[in-house]
Amino acid sequence: MYTRTLVVLAAALLAAGCAPKNTSLYHWGNYENVVHDMYLKPGEAPAQTQIDKITQDIQESQAQGKRVAPGLYAHLGMMYAAEGQAAQAQEALLKEKQLYPESTVLIDTLLKNQQGSQ
Repeated sequence: MYTRTLVVLAAALLAAGCAPKNTSLYHWGNYENVVHDMYLKPGEAPAQTQIDKITQDIQESQAQGKRVAPGLYAHLGMMYAAEGQAAQAQEALLKEKQLYPESTVLIDTLLKNQQGSQ
């Protein structure tokens, strides 16, 4: 009886160890869907809706202790700019640059373009 219990327990632990785990370094949340909707369903994805969804994704990533997906803050910055919220746009773009230095050329160009349009 004792041996049978150990075998069942070992099988349960082995099965639990084989379960898929989310090992992504980043929290993607709704980001991919937001981008998809922006291009394919533009009427259903106004800038403020995208801001709300991306802001929620940022909060969820912090709660899960994961990094925000690359490009998320840049997208957020562009949506703030589309809404005429220049200060928030600049803050989000600079955050993208801080988190992902490889985006520096792109972000600097976006910031320059934003300043030129004001």
